Amino acid sequence: MTVLSAQSIRWLCSGDNIRYKPLISPFVERGIFKGKSYGLSACTYDCRIAQDIFLDRGIVVRASTMERFCFPDNICGSVLDKSTWARLGVSVFNTHFDPGFEGFATIELVNFGVMPTSIEEGSPICQFKFEWLDEPTELPYQGKYNNQESGPQAARYEQS
Repeated sequence: MTVLSAQSIRWLCSGDNIRYKPLISPFVERGIFKGKSYGLSACTYDCRIAQDIFLDRGIVVRASTMERFCFPDNICGSVLDKSTWARLGVSVFNTHFDPGFEGFATIELVNFGVMPTSIEEGSPICQFKFEWLDEPTELPYQGKYNNQESGPQAARYEQS
């Protein structure tokens, strides 16, 4: 697999790309929210949180990104910590997104720091790293989280 560059991510989100749906909507080239950057980076995309949250020490909270994703059958993605938050002890669970996933990303956050932390809606919260597959998968994601709506989504269990 090959990590996508800023140029490839931009192209996959642009109107110039007629082969795929936009990878990220809304796509922001670069923005600043209270001193924290979001949008396109050298080889990642910094996403924003869609709601205000409070993280007490040692507590896990689900949140949603403001961005919606549409992974084609030849690209996967991984969620990574944003260093500004990691330096405060706030970590994002490193989740993998399969080719074929469409929807808003639910992310899980935990506060390993010594102080409770509040995070405002619109604040940059995590990075997505994208990778090309060696060839399009014959098994794109079609699971229970596909077309996930905005807002933090709970785990969906199979009914017996």
